[in-house]
Amino acid sequence: MTTGLANSSTAARRQEGLFRLGRKWRKATLITHIISAGSWIGIDVIVAVLVLTGRFGTTDEVRGLAYQALATFVVWPMLISALVCLTTGVILGLGTRWGLLRYWWVAIKLALNLTLCVLILVALQPGMDEVGEYGRSLGTGASEPRAVSDLFYPPAVSLTTLTIATVLAVAKPWGRIRRARKGGGPR
Repeated sequence: MTTGLANSSTAARRQEGLFRLGRKWRKATLITHIISAGSWIGIDVIVAVLVLTGRFGTTDEVRGLAYQALATFVVWPMLISALVCLTTGVILGLGTRWGLLRYWWVAIKLALNLTLCVLILVALQPGMDEVGEYGRSLGTGASEPRAVSDLFYPPAVSLTTLTIATVLAVAKPWGRIRRARKGGGPR
């Protein structure tokens, strides 16, 4: 009798996800996910330091170098770590009991990650050439600071969002997402 119960339980678990990650693959994927998220946070901290150095640096040369480094460094390493984090998160969602859209905290983390990836490409990347040019021309005194006036917001928004995602991953609040029942309304 226990074999039938165990088999039905196993069948029910298999139906919940597309596939089931084995223990070693789950751990490897989770480690990669955590490292990529940590890298992303580290890159955001570097971005914040460069933005603050560019804004409040002691000389125009230091400020210019900070903006040039920002233009050179910010987009691709951040985007790569964000996409690795997104990919491993999706794999973990599909291959574990948490599911991709089964729990609120997973769905919100997915939405936050997707939003930040889009913001990197749409809001941050297009202005980086102008930031680099501003950094190169800073020493001449001919540059207009409007190119860098809004640079404080990307690391502030990203670090806040990644902190929220980390808290969600640890606390796992709100429980399951309720699905509409077939054949009628709620019980």
